[in-house]
Amino acid sequence: MTERTDDRLAHPPSDQPPSDQASPDQASPDQALTPRPARHLEAAMLAAAVAAQGNAWAPYSRFRVGAAVLAADGTIHAGCNVENATYGATVCAERNAVAAAVVNGARELLAVVVVTDADPPAMPCGVCRQVLAEFADDLPIIAVGAGGRVERTTLDHLLPRRFSGRDLPDP
Repeated sequence: MTERTDDRLAHPPSDQPPSDQASPDQASPDQALTPRPARHLEAAMLAAAVAAQGNAWAPYSRFRVGAAVLAADGTIHAGCNVENATYGATVCAERNAVAAAVVNGARELLAVVVVTDADPPAMPCGVCRQVLAEFADDLPIIAVGAGGRVERTTLDHLLPRRFSGRDLPDP
């Protein structure tokens, strides 16, 4: 389930939902199933992801990506994509955000925001999904694209029946 909304998150949201959007207690049943971080945390994650996108190194694809992850301790860690002329050495924004979180001691993630200029908003690639799964059983994924268009989904939806440490034998 990918939830498409007209949330325009180019600017952090206010405490009041826009008049053309249902409030959380008026959400459709499908929308109600997608977990959401608190509004102030989501706004802070968005701001961090937008700032990171501005630092993306994407001279080959020109596809700039910023990402921010929310750690279980409430800290937000951002990353941007860093391309390389060999392409295979390129590192995605989501993986850089996860690496920043791990460097700072995080071991559990609660949510991720991904910002691109794409329409529709781009979701994390397969490798990034697997890396996110290393640090969360499931988490909300908020993708923001051109004009602030938002799509919401979950890791479970994008990567069902994923391989994890639980699939490995005990050492």
